[in-house]
Amino acid sequence: MPVYALGDQVPRIDPTAYVHPDCVIMGDVTIGAEASIWPGAVLRGDDGGIVVGARTSIQDGSVIHTTAQFPTKVGSDCVIGHIVHLEGCTIHDGALVGSGSVVLHGAQVHTGALVGANAVVPNGMEVPSGAMALGIPAKIKPNSVNPLQISMGVEFYVARGKRYAAELRRID
Repeated sequence: MPVYALGDQVPRIDPTAYVHPDCVIMGDVTIGAEASIWPGAVLRGDDGGIVVGARTSIQDGSVIHTTAQFPTKVGSDCVIGHIVHLEGCTIHDGALVGSGSVVLHGAQVHTGALVGANAVVPNGMEVPSGAMALGIPAKIKPNSVNPLQISMGVEFYVARGKRYAAELRRID
């Protein structure tokens, strides 16, 4: 896996995290215990820091970036779906961001909230705990998330990361 320092900004990856060989990590990036970073994901901490919490999965093709004004923080026990773009936002513990979604500068997705597939959460929007954000731009649907939707995904990807760490091998 390509892991790059950028000047004195050096990624910090917990040894229990699974980081696929085909993702790219550069700069001020911290990845927590038992997190998983899947193929094609790019985490570029050049203008500010990126933090990915414990047991969080960043799935295939997702891009996480930051700005000098807004770091990007993804809490523990989160599921970040395929081809998601996070930039300068905060995803609190136990949240899910669905495939193809975009969450932008200063936005916050609170604990137990869900961003639906292909939604766009604009600058500064807050998605309350237990709510769904759906559409472009996202509209809030309060009190509509079953916490099992998120916790089952977290456990699935922790187990999958362990399996891949033990069994994945290149054969070409």
